[in-house]
Amino acid sequence: MTGFFLFIVLPLVFSLIISLFDWQLYGSPTFVGVSNYVNLLNGSDPAFFRVLLNTAIFAIFYTTLNLIVSTLVAVWLQSVGGRLAGFFRVIFFIPVVTPMVANALVWRLMLDEHGVVNSFLGVLGISGPAWLASETWAMVALVMMSLWQVVGYNIVVLGAGLNNINPSVLEAARVDGTGPVQRFTKVIFPLLSPALFFCTVMTLIGAFKIFAQPYMLTKGGPGNSTTTIVLYLYNQGFSYDKLGYASAIAWVLFVIVMLITAVQFAGQKKWVNYDQ
Repeated sequence: MTGFFLFIVLPLVFSLIISLFDWQLYGSPTFVGVSNYVNLLNGSDPAFFRVLLNTAIFAIFYTTLNLIVSTLVAVWLQSVGGRLAGFFRVIFFIPVVTPMVANALVWRLMLDEHGVVNSFLGVLGISGPAWLASETWAMVALVMMSLWQVVGYNIVVLGAGLNNINPSVLEAARVDGTGPVQRFTKVIFPLLSPALFFCTVMTLIGAFKIFAQPYMLTKGGPGNSTTTIVLYLYNQGFSYDKLGYASAIAWVLFVIVMLITAVQFAGQKKWVNYDQ
């Protein structure tokens, strides 16, 4: 309880207080009330809405691809079974437990204009793009790298959900003559929906909190095309010495994430099935 107060409650309260000040790292803070929030939301800082849009675009594509890939791989591994499935689960999970900074550096080398990826595409007769120098391709690279880094976690979670499905239910569906697609949509998906809901919530929250990948891979560039809201928060606080403004951004992000999560929980009744 003491740890929760010291490391969760106290920092939250202190950050809320800081957000009401023009607070620099050096010098005396000046109370400005809600001016930091007003400047964020009234368009005085157009860069904020750009990074918010960047974050939303990343979150949509990253979350969608993550759930599709992890579901397909988890179902495939379930059909493979045995030690081979366990081996592949370990392979997919390795990026999750390796340092994100190291992974980002490796991807930065691979996606260099003369890196491994473009060299491989050149062998196939394809002219590779400037992955990290193009506003469009930089976001694609960010999504790819983040997907590779984290998809293994959802594969393991969904694999556990598939293991909880009663085999007799699937066998009964086969006896009834259902095909693989119909069996997935009518039987597996409803029974797997609680695990999918958990993965959706956690993946979307993680997408809005993304920082290390754009910081190490693109530095938010080119321009502000891959600057996410947490990277923008970091730059405002530690590059421009605007701790009060950065704290206000953090609280706006907190409210956004809470609202999205609340909508997800409210909508789960329409598609999540807890009856096993």
